[in-house]
Amino acid sequence: MTKSEQPGSSVTERIGNTPLVRLDRITGGLRGVTLAAKAEWANPGGSVKDRAAYAMVRDAQARGLLTPDKILLDATSGNTGIALAMLGAAMGFRVHLAMPANVSPERKRIVRAYGAAVDWTDPDLGSDGAILRARELAGDDPERFCYVDQYSNDANWLAHYHGTGPEIWRQTGGRVTHFIAGLGTSGTFMGITRRLKELNPGIQTISMQPDSPFHGLEGLKYMSASMVPAIYNPHVADRQVTIATEAAYAMAKRLAREEGLLVGVSAAAAVEASLRIAQEEAAAARAAVVVTVLPDGAEKYLSERFWEEV
Repeated sequence: MTKSEQPGSSVTERIGNTPLVRLDRITGGLRGVTLAAKAEWANPGGSVKDRAAYAMVRDAQARGLLTPDKILLDATSGNTGIALAMLGAAMGFRVHLAMPANVSPERKRIVRAYGAAVDWTDPDLGSDGAILRARELAGDDPERFCYVDQYSNDANWLAHYHGTGPEIWRQTGGRVTHFIAGLGTSGTFMGITRRLKELNPGIQTISMQPDSPFHGLEGLKYMSASMVPAIYNPHVADRQVTIATEAAYAMAKRLAREEGLLVGVSAAAAVEASLRIAQEEAAAARAAVVVTVLPDGAEKYLSERFWEEV
């Protein structure tokens, strides 16, 4: 029996081809505009980072960098670490992560459940502190670790160039007019934008980041005050918008109560940015299909206090 003839699917075979969900209620009254979002929590590890993590693992194995005697190492703010830990368990390699100590309790429990080793880094340094620790570990013992470095790894954005971008094009029937995504490693935005621009140079691509270096949007970077990922090119975006943490929190609650969608805070920030673009297009009486990415669901954030606020 060949692999394709076997019943069911493996964990890795479930990565990608996520649903595109229309957000009809929050766009009520916006004539001629559709707002839709990729439901990336449908990936087996629960986030968009499954795509990049799997691409980086496959690339490292193909190039002979990740061998049975080496430990896969990376810095993460959460979701990539969860994805790598899941893949390590499923594919049989060890994982060591550097992660800020202030990530949500749920993220901490998940990476431990998969069996990953973790160095908890200074919360005040955010993801940059985790990067510095991963570099230190890799530099001190290069024979022990395979450092995939998601912030500099082309396999990160190529996962979206080859996967997520074509999915959006196919799922919208080529009608997408605007694409918006947040910036963390920037892999999602870079890869999808490059592919969509090849398919239709007229598509407007908008990058989103927090409005302050001191923010509560886990996984996103305020680029001008952070270590800028090597894979990020600011000139790829047609436009940039910023979103306040409070606006993202409000949108997370709104999506739960109006659309029946429990999403993470970075996903809520992406929807807030997308709704503003949709409102601009409706005000100008321009037909538009606005697409964004919901990086993950809310299960890793339900301990956050904003859910309890009126």
